[in-house]
Amino acid sequence: MELVSMPGQKAKGKVWLVGAGPGDVELLTLKAYRILKNADAVLYDALVSQDILDLIPNSAEKIAVGKRAGKHSAAQDEINQLLVTKAFTRKNVVRLKGGDPFIFGRGGEELQTLATAGIAFEVVPGITAASGTSAYAGIPLTHRDYAQGVTFITGHCQLASRPMDWQGYANPNNTLVVYMGILNANIISEGLIGAGRSADTPVAIVSKATTSSQQRFIGQLGELAQLAADPALQMPALMIIGEVVELADSLNWFEPNTETAAIDLDTTAHAL
Repeated sequence: MELVSMPGQKAKGKVWLVGAGPGDVELLTLKAYRILKNADAVLYDALVSQDILDLIPNSAEKIAVGKRAGKHSAAQDEINQLLVTKAFTRKNVVRLKGGDPFIFGRGGEELQTLATAGIAFEVVPGITAASGTSAYAGIPLTHRDYAQGVTFITGHCQLASRPMDWQGYANPNNTLVVYMGILNANIISEGLIGAGRSADTPVAIVSKATTSSQQRFIGQLGELAQLAADPALQMPALMIIGEVVELADSLNWFEPNTETAAIDLDTTAHAL
């Protein structure tokens, strides 16, 4: 799809690429909150929690462009075109993405489109799903006694065009965090075990992390496919693979079903 802009006209507004974090509204940064409250138009993904969407002003135009496995509501080129079009007709356009927009969020691709069209933009990073999920699941991504490194990968496993580096990912001293890998759990398990990672390696799948619906599914690498097939598992979900998962029970602090007093975001933002 060829990008359509408005030759001879200058864009009226600016696009803010904003990370919404992993779900808990209180993990939204103050800058993201301020930008969101001043938005004239918001293009948001399916992974943005309802609590955060409720912060969008009633006067703002809200456009759902979310992507879920097998349920894409908008093609990427359509989203790119919308961003350009809205920047010519609105003052503050927010592109709201779950987690951090620069970690498997296609944020860089969207900014390239804006740069080509001569549109001003700014990036507001968010807490990525990996760090939010691990913290709320009681699993440190690194630990001197368990893992000296961490790797983030996408689990789409498009083996024909981009073969997975199973040998590199199988390092036992490294924690592996897999985004979007539930549908390919069996491929991931077989690939890692085939490359030498032990079938007994602890694994966790965390569903709806940082929210009141969070669930943890903990087991071993050899049974990753069975964990991913659990009927109780809800999307979005993230995989954490490595020895650090052994700490999940002793370091678990989050009680998803416990009601907590929410911070008044307006009062907090004003005070700061």
